Amino acid sequence: MTNTRTALLDLIATHSFKLGDFTLASGQKSDYYIDCRITTLHAEGGRLAGLVLYDLILDQVPNPETIEAVGGLTMGADPLVSNTASASAWALAEHTEVRALAADLELEPDDEPAPTLIHGFLVRKAEKTHGTGRRVEGFLRPGARVVIVDDVCTTGGSTITAIEAAREAGMTVAAVLCLVDREQGGRAKIEAAAAGAPFLAAFTATDVRRAHITLKSS
Repeated sequence: MTNTRTALLDLIATHSFKLGDFTLASGQKSDYYIDCRITTLHAEGGRLAGLVLYDLILDQVPNPETIEAVGGLTMGADPLVSNTASASAWALAEHTEVRALAADLELEPDDEPAPTLIHGFLVRKAEKTHGTGRRVEGFLRPGARVVIVDDVCTTGGSTITAIEAAREAGMTVAAVLCLVDREQGGRAKIEAAAAGAPFLAAFTATDVRRAHITLKSS
């Protein structure tokens, strides 16, 4: 596990994970609760989440150079969308600066292609009744290959809603990313809805619980 992933996992385990007696939005009972928004809206947590999801896109999504946008259902996906898009912009800026420095030093630039900017979009829970009436806000181009993101996947309902909205808008879902998979049946439902697009989780609830216990005992 890279330092970035380890640092993000530690923040989630410290700030977003609680043991106790909880009733989830799905109605299920649980002995733990994960509120990833506490981490993804944390300055450093948001930065790290964007980097981790951006790396997942580059490393595990087929043909990552063709991905045009990342999006998800408001509001759990909001900080993930913004920070992943920003991570792509920082990568492109760094690539440009390195090539400019190489040119100044009269060095041969490497053969690495320039990173592609990944824009962002958000899916409303219901269509607007005013203005454009759009349900998808931000990037929207029919035919574009996009990645759907979510913070916590339990039953998969919010993720599937975003998948369906993106497709209804004419975009192609190339992959689905989740920050934490609660391992409670959501994966199978999301994979069915994704229709062959890979579902990738940065962490599982087991990973977060283990890190929480380790940090508490240290």
